[in-house]
Amino acid sequence: MIERIVLALVFASALAVASASAQQKPVRIRGTIEQMDGPVLTVKSREGDTLKVKLADDTKVMALVKASPSDIKPGAYVGSTAMPAPNGAWDAVEVHIFPESMRGVGIGDRPFDYKPKSTMTNGTVNQVTSSETTGAVAKTEGPTITIEYQNGVKQVRLTPDTVIVSYAPGSNDELKPGAKIFISAATPQPDGSLMTARVNVGRGVTPPM
Repeated sequence: MIERIVLALVFASALAVASASAQQKPVRIRGTIEQMDGPVLTVKSREGDTLKVKLADDTKVMALVKASPSDIKPGAYVGSTAMPAPNGAWDAVEVHIFPESMRGVGIGDRPFDYKPKSTMTNGTVNQVTSSETTGAVAKTEGPTITIEYQNGVKQVRLTPDTVIVSYAPGSNDELKPGAKIFISAATPQPDGSLMTARVNVGRGVTPPM
């Protein structure tokens, strides 16, 4: 009997830990600010949900500004959301160019929740190859960038629809109704709200991640 009680307590404790862990799993937020009430944002998410997002005391605001393919240079640290193309290549939905101070952030290649089958690749640009170049990246429809990360390499092709942005220092003044934002990691709170220490806000562009 005692053994059963002990096992039941252990099992209940494990469930509680698992539940708490699930509740604390960070979530991504893509949406539009509807209201600002002190440190609390009311956000309409891309999925149509209304979310309450609390800003931590040390929240950092970064602005995303429009950039061009010519801004993507060898040695730059970038991130790219990509979708598989019918020919087996990867088409870049977007490329965001990190400032040097963020080199190494999120390095690697992984599935992403932008759309089904999408990936996110963060790494250093090894080379940018034009569509006229022959060889491994021949017959592409646009420039291809080779991104190196840890022990891997990925090539993503820029298309006419690829959105390219870079980062600039932002401020809380930009967090106002109508602003388009992207939060990569918001932590669920016991009251059902979310908390974040970083907000990316579009400055003339919609965050494309």
